[in-house]
Amino acid sequence: MAVTMSWESRAMRVGIYIDGYNLYYGGRGICGRGVAGWRWLNLRAMLESVVAVHSPWSADVASRVVFCTARIRGRDNVSSQRDQDTYLRALVQHGAVDVIEYGNYVARTATAPLATADRRGRPVLTEANWPVMVRDAQGSDVVHATFMASVARREEKGSDVNVASHMLVDVLGGTVDAAVVVSNDSDLKMPVDVVRQHVPLGLINPTKGYPAGALNADSTTGVGGHWWYQLTAADFTRHQMPTIVGRLSRPVGW
Repeated sequence: MAVTMSWESRAMRVGIYIDGYNLYYGGRGICGRGVAGWRWLNLRAMLESVVAVHSPWSADVASRVVFCTARIRGRDNVSSQRDQDTYLRALVQHGAVDVIEYGNYVARTATAPLATADRRGRPVLTEANWPVMVRDAQGSDVVHATFMASVARREEKGSDVNVASHMLVDVLGGTVDAAVVVSNDSDLKMPVDVVRQHVPLGLINPTKGYPAGALNADSTTGVGGHWWYQLTAADFTRHQMPTIVGRLSRPVGW
């Protein structure tokens, strides 16, 4: 579909689609796990600021902010569930989002060889060695035997699918003139490629890692007008909501 408008000269309806867990863990990596002052994030203010400063689009933007996340289960972490619930309600009350779309947690048990990390973070299998040895049924030592370990894992599911679904519905339905994706998840390659054929797309990497190669493209691909940006600690800290939003207070340490 051809798009004939000038991205620099007219108001734009911009859909902003956020992978909440990619943003949270990316922000923790950028700002620091034990550091306060970045979690009480005003999503609309931060992302509209990024669009205004770093995109080639019109400065006159009407945004639709879709935040895709999953609720923490209270039986796993009561205080984190309470803090997250406070934040989600504050986002709505402050007008920092238009839609919150929920995925879910899946509890699984994973079994894999026991390993430790080397100096570069790569896994090194733990093998039987004196004084801890492994013997077979005949009582002979098993050379280079490995140990298996099972761990309980909770995985967040659905955020990437919800980001893609909301974005495609809005773009193909003609309700937005441009789209912004806040994620560095390579699983979004196909919907991102599709969107670039219809409207300009901004990709915001919320992590301190390199941009996912699968999401790369030329700025002139499809309809053109595409751009990229990597969040900084200042983006988080400069765009915090008021300490008190209605009757909701920013959690301690946030």
